Amino acid sequence: MPDPARAPATLAPFALGFRPFFLAAGVLAVVLMGAWLLILQGSLGAGAWATPAWHGHEMLFGFTVAAIAGFLLTAARNWTGLATPAGPPLAALFAVWLAGRLAWVLPDLPPLGVALADLAFLPVLAIVLARPILRARQFVNLAFPILLLALAAANTLVHLEALALAHTARLGLHGAASMVVMIMVIVGGRVVPSFTDNRLGSRARRWKPIEMALPWLTLLALLGWLAAPGSATTALLAALAAVLHGSRLAGWYTRRVWSVPLLWVLHLGYAWLPLGFALLALAAAGVAPAHSSALHAFTAGGIGVLTLGMMARVSLGHTGRLLEAPPVMTWAFVAINLAALLRVVPPLLMPAVMGPALLASGLLWIAAFALFVFVYAPMLLRPRVDGKPG
Repeated sequence: MPDPARAPATLAPFALGFRPFFLAAGVLAVVLMGAWLLILQGSLGAGAWATPAWHGHEMLFGFTVAAIAGFLLTAARNWTGLATPAGPPLAALFAVWLAGRLAWVLPDLPPLGVALADLAFLPVLAIVLARPILRARQFVNLAFPILLLALAAANTLVHLEALALAHTARLGLHGAASMVVMIMVIVGGRVVPSFTDNRLGSRARRWKPIEMALPWLTLLALLGWLAAPGSATTALLAALAAVLHGSRLAGWYTRRVWSVPLLWVLHLGYAWLPLGFALLALAAAGVAPAHSSALHAFTAGGIGVLTLGMMARVSLGHTGRLLEAPPVMTWAFVAINLAALLRVVPPLLMPAVMGPALLASGLLWIAAFALFVFVYAPMLLRPRVDGKPG
């Protein structure tokens, strides 16, 4: 068994897709939230980037897309048995993503320049992923390039407003959140029960009618959120989605997950999805504060918790280490769930404490991802401890 303490001293930041993108996602999660807290406190100057739209955009198209890219570029190699970008091609792909981040903060760059820099990455990533999937004829996995292109379309809506061509930024951000939820539903349905069964020797219950209906019902509920957020139909679809996602999660559950932090963080991460749909149903039924709570159950909860859990687990496995999270990461997993809780509950039940709750939530978010970067940066930057490629 390899000894993690004897990891090679050389660097391999572009050996496989998860390495640069997971590290960048962790760093960006800290930087973005830190900047946003300073903006909210009035300690950071105004600018085109110092707006709620920028905050939402970079959390989705910067942080979240980096984590998705790292996972999919790594998983596609396992799915297809074919190579995905590594070395200079991966570095070039990462540079395209990084250019989109820098474009938002470079002084005097016109909105069109920002748009061109930022819109390039997702279509390129979709093409890069589609090539091995098509060569391997794994057509079921084409859902991921399609969802990436849908994310690119949502990003275009945000930039159309920045270019003063349309009032579509809110629709674009909500559309992007919806597409990420769809990715979490597909990926979560594969990895959470699989990781649980592999570790605990359990057998997750999967009900075929639920598995067949769930992606389509989820999509319909999300489309209802975008097109008719206050309709009875949306309320019904969202409530049904909440029930089916809760039932799905219950089938995967065993009390033994609480003995393994790398498992319970994934189960809790998925649990934010049925909660999000339940809150979405309340919002559609006329409970106005539930709109914000639903959005942040999907983002701060689902995206934040599942992203941290998946990056922690995937990074260990693909650097040749035992699938045991360092003890300090348990505190990171607790912190990210508390951050989500403080972002979701106060708008609905305790609006008087929104200010302190936002600050506490942001600080907990920063703590969680700062711990990830501190613990995992050496793993992500150095070659595998078992000497294998990747």
